Amino acid sequence: MPINQQIIDEIEVLLRYNLDTTYEGIKVHQDARPELRDAAKRLFEKGFVTRDDGGYLTDLGHEAAEHTQAAISLLGSKS
Repeated sequence: MPINQQIIDEIEVLLRYNLDTTYEGIKVHQDARPELRDAAKRLFEKGFVTRDDGGYLTDLGHEAAEHTQAAISLLGSKS
């Protein structure tokens, strides 16, 4: 499965979440890159986050963020 730029932008948003707590969300501000604002809206439409500008992760979003952050960590580790 090829990874298009929209998915990369969504991954970038998911990487910004702190998975150590469910009480901390994010806000993608209006002065953020348009691609990140659009990515947050798509994540909201997919049911991953609670607001179209970020908000909190849903259960589905938390699972996606966990997998995303784990994959990035593995890919960046030195063996």
